[in-house]
Formats: sequence, C-alpha cells, structure tokens
Amino acid sequence: MLDRPSIGPQDRVSAVVHRMLADRSITRTVGSDDDLRQAGLSSLDMVNLVLTIEAEFDVRIPEADIIPTNFRSIALISKLVTNLLDGPK
Repeated sequence: MLDRPSIGPQDRVSAVVHRMLADRSITRTVGSDDDLRQAGLSSLDMVNLVLTIEAEFDVRIPEADIIPTNFRSIALISKLVTNLLDGPK
C-alpha cells in the first residue's frame, strides 16, 4: 500500500491509472499527458476510474466535473483532484 500522505496527488492518480491499465492487461506506457482513451480505457473503465479516484482521495466529484475533458489524462485528473482537495477559495 502506498504511504498516501508522503506522495502528491499526481503520483497517486498515476498509480491508480497504471493499476487500472494493468488490470485490463494494457501494457502501453502512459505518460502524464497521454490520452487515456487512446491508451485503451473504455467508457466503462472511465466510469470506474471516477469511482476509484473518489475512493482514493475520499472526495466526491461534482456531477458537473464528471466530463471527458477532466478525465482525459493523468495530469487533468490530478488538476481536478488538487482543486477539490484545496476546496473553494
């Protein structure tokens, strides 16, 4: 298990995505800005990714933020999570 407090959101999101890719037997290398759909994740995988990210970070992603643009890449998911964790300004 990852020591969550010691690693940042991007590393945690990356671990979640890479675990999901491995579970789907997708061996392609995926970088921070790579399109996850092009990497091989399906629409159902993307729904599961939303749920997994919510559980990993103990956050609720507002319905308005559950859009393909926010889940296109590790970097975009990390940005969304960081904004949610920081809360309203």
